[in-house]
Amino acid sequence: MNIAIILLIIGLISILASFFFGHSARNYEDELEKVSISLHQETSNLKKRLKVVEEELMVGVNPIPSARRSVRGHQRPSKSKPVHEIIVNQILSLHAQGYSIDAIAKRSSLSNDDVTVVLRSKGVVL
Repeated sequence: MNIAIILLIIGLISILASFFFGHSARNYEDELEKVSISLHQETSNLKKRLKVVEEELMVGVNPIPSARRSVRGHQRPSKSKPVHEIIVNQILSLHAQGYSIDAIAKRSSLSNDDVTVVLRSKGVVL
């Protein structure tokens, strides 16, 4: 037999087979769509839970003492800036890794004085 005739027969058989097995592929598409929807719903629920947890963490914000002192060495009455415990942990971690106070201040978006006060309050810098 000729190779072209064999290839033509194989092509016709595969087209006929696709009509019979095409419906099972449709079932897989439906299942995949259901899984995709449920994954989206679970992700949405996790985002909501994460938001609640973040709000609960923000409740524990404590003010740090001010680093500003007057000329005589007495503390000025000033507004203390609240520093979240997560940022305090970040400052301590960066200091333990050997970062300078300037680098820590840039990474934590605080002033150098605030970073120094946090480190002093934790007994790291004297």
